[in-house]
Amino acid sequence: MTERGFLVFGTPIGACGIVWGDRGVVGVQLPESSEAAVRARVRREFPGAREVPPPPEVRRAVDGIGALLGGEARDLAFVELDMRHVPPFHRRVFEVARTIPPGSTLSYGEIAARLGEPGAARDVGSALGQNPFAIVVPCHRVLAANGKLGGFSAHGGVKTKRRLLSIEGVQAPGTVPLFERGPLAR
Repeated sequence: MTERGFLVFGTPIGACGIVWGDRGVVGVQLPESSEAAVRARVRREFPGAREVPPPPEVRRAVDGIGALLGGEARDLAFVELDMRHVPPFHRRVFEVARTIPPGSTLSYGEIAARLGEPGAARDVGSALGQNPFAIVVPCHRVLAANGKLGGFSAHGGVKTKRRLLSIEGVQAPGTVPLFERGPLAR
């Protein structure tokens, strides 16, 4: 196993974490109640990762994530992801999800159809529920049928999903207004 580095960094909605290895980003952590909580989760999910300064390509990803969470319509498709340990179906789902531009959404069923598996909406949801690359693989842009929010496995659950969509200008049911930014876990 290659050595992994991580960084906890500030964004307009709170501290996030990013973990990388020699083949790209292996994980992104959304804000929790504190920087210490983000750091603890990163250490639990990526044992052995060391907190070190990021290489230039990871710094660029961090800057892009911060800009997106600050309300800029930033495309993060340039971020290199290391998906060696991601199951093949999940990888295909993540690749389709990465094509959803900021401010847009698709349904779980629409992603399943794009995969050529129109009956696999629940499997798409399951894959996105295990997304280790939150924001970079924008699972928050995937909704249930009829525009309902569906679930969200990141800290803060559906409340976090609403806030992320609001930042991007998507008015989903119960969306938090843009001016109410701050740490997600309150």
